[in-house]
Amino acid sequence: MQPLARPLSSCSSSGQIFSLLVWGFLGLVALLPRPAQAEHDGKVQVLLLGDSTIEGSIPRITNPQGPHVEQMIELLAAAEGDLPPIHVINKGLSGEYIQRLIDSGRYDREVPGLPGIDYVFIRYGLNDHGRRMDFTTNFGPDFQGLIGRLRKDHPQAKMILMSVIPYFDEAGSEEINRIVRQVVEKEQLPFFDIYPAYARALQQQGANSLNYRRYPIDQVPEKYQALVKPYVHGERVVVMDNELDAVLGHLPGWYGDRHPNLAGYNVIAVETAKYLAEMLRAKKSAP
Repeated sequence: MQPLARPLSSCSSSGQIFSLLVWGFLGLVALLPRPAQAEHDGKVQVLLLGDSTIEGSIPRITNPQGPHVEQMIELLAAAEGDLPPIHVINKGLSGEYIQRLIDSGRYDREVPGLPGIDYVFIRYGLNDHGRRMDFTTNFGPDFQGLIGRLRKDHPQAKMILMSVIPYFDEAGSEEINRIVRQVVEKEQLPFFDIYPAYARALQQQGANSLNYRRYPIDQVPEKYQALVKPYVHGERVVVMDNELDAVLGHLPGWYGDRHPNLAGYNVIAVETAKYLAEMLRAKKSAP
């Protein structure tokens, strides 16, 4: 005796119910909060791209224990208490400009393979200004080319373009920042203007409060050679703050290096953490 065939209407009804259950489940999954899938699951992944004012190479030599700029951003974000944990990846490099980042192959080696990048803070312009042929014409397209690569390699990431800090005088800085703002407008990206906050800190704390002193050892008078010996790194005397200003501040060019010291990088970290916190809170409160 052959088994009774299942009614066609019953099969159809069961299939529809199953489909509804599957789609309902998928809909619920889509609504659940999704942790950042990156080097450390559950942490928001933040990439810093730029030159020496991102990298902070000299403070890493004089104060290897840190905390350095990327660690400070993490600590400051954690101190807020209401933000998700973050992991900051510092890919700044001293002397770098956008054309060299690409042509040297460093971008291809170090950036596309980073997993789960959520935010990219980008600050270029200082070295581009001095080293890129026909800076005024090429800097904007170079920046747009970098943005295109990042969009392809990290399509889920939100890119934030930054102004330069007051390394040059106001006019020189504005020449760079004007082009950055043009790129921001063309690419419809957020603009993080850190210049005013850094300039205010310099005004409040002193013109040389946020830069280290780096001075050729062979230009230090002989009578001070023994005194500066503990501060020598390579061919230069390197001091993070005003410790030797009373002794050597009269020397021509003693204050000439405008790179941030640890205090300067802390200003950058504070402002970056504030900016990031606003974005994370806005994302959290979005419907």
